Amino acid sequence: MDDLLIEYLPILIFIGVALVFAMVFVGAAMLVARQRPDTEKLSAYECGFEAFEDARNQFDVRFYLVAILFIIFDLEIAFLFPWAVTLGEIGLYGFWSMVIFLGVLTVGFVYEWKKGALEWE
Repeated sequence: MDDLLIEYLPILIFIGVALVFAMVFVGAAMLVARQRPDTEKLSAYECGFEAFEDARNQFDVRFYLVAILFIIFDLEIAFLFPWAVTLGEIGLYGFWSMVIFLGVLTVGFVYEWKKGALEWE
């Protein structure tokens, strides 16, 4: 059992060194950088609108459409790389399975395009 644990020692050392570097760089950035946030830096930027108290308020559906578009492209890339690597082994069945999958993703992309999710005001 000790021999098995010794094999993981380089990984633990690597994680320890990475954590130390991360703490040093974050600490140095906090010490060196100017800490003068203005109203623009403190404003809401992640979702595109100010935070609100009631969760039942309506907001623009385009946020959902952009999220769907991201998922479409993210899934496509996540499945295309392993498929391309193993294409020689999986043969025609794997090829046509991916063609059907890409067809489904294309239908989602066309839906997004027709809904106007690619045009932001």
